[in-house]
Amino acid sequence: MNPLQSAVLITGGASGLGFAVAELVAQNGGHPLVIDLPSPQAEDKVARLGKGAQFLPADITKTDQIQAALKQAEQNGAPIRGLVNCAGIGTVGKTLQKGEPLDLQLFSGTIEINLIGTFNMCRLAAALLAKNQMNADGERGVIVNTASIAAYDGQMGQAAYAASKGGIAAMTLPMARDLAQYGIRVVTIAPGIFDTPLFAKLPEPARQALGQTVPFPSRLGRPEEFALLVRQIFENPMLNGEVIRLDGALRMGPK
Repeated sequence: MNPLQSAVLITGGASGLGFAVAELVAQNGGHPLVIDLPSPQAEDKVARLGKGAQFLPADITKTDQIQAALKQAEQNGAPIRGLVNCAGIGTVGKTLQKGEPLDLQLFSGTIEINLIGTFNMCRLAAALLAKNQMNADGERGVIVNTASIAAYDGQMGQAAYAASKGGIAAMTLPMARDLAQYGIRVVTIAPGIFDTPLFAKLPEPARQALGQTVPFPSRLGRPEEFALLVRQIFENPMLNGEVIRLDGALRMGPK
């Protein structure tokens, strides 16, 4: 069964790329199970997706919170056949700034949330997916992780962020190999610059200038285009163990 017609766990699903995926699942009759930090605004936003949607407040770096959220998700009734990891943070800090070393907490905190948090969700959700009945292809579930083109084209000040996203890209193939015996596929998307709440805060001239750095189409990516690739990954059983750049041919310069 296509995860879109079942239940899909979506971390960071209350905004940006994650919310676009939640909308996609809801529009296809599935159950978006949104895991995000507790917030009345986020809860209300997810509720508007329909009765099949569920908001599960949790911090992806806290194993006890994730386990509680997954236990609650299982009570939804629909089998959970997908996980889409969109939760993460963007940080900026040069290795040396005016001769002073980067605060190690900025580096370790970025790794903790983006990389370790993603793996934590993968390992815990995989245990649920592995219990599903196989479909005709022997598949039990699909995991989609979110890296970034910064994993390959990290700019000045992105050592922490690029390392965290590079780790997600690097673990894609070994994780896919680990989970192959259970019929679980693992694919990572490495987006370029997308029109998310982070970029929404910029003045319009700055947004347009950023978009013009993309060869084609020369604009910021749209969250629904990210969701469209998630759909294609769900529906194509031969996509496995791969990192897919979604960037309009953008290759970022040093700064």
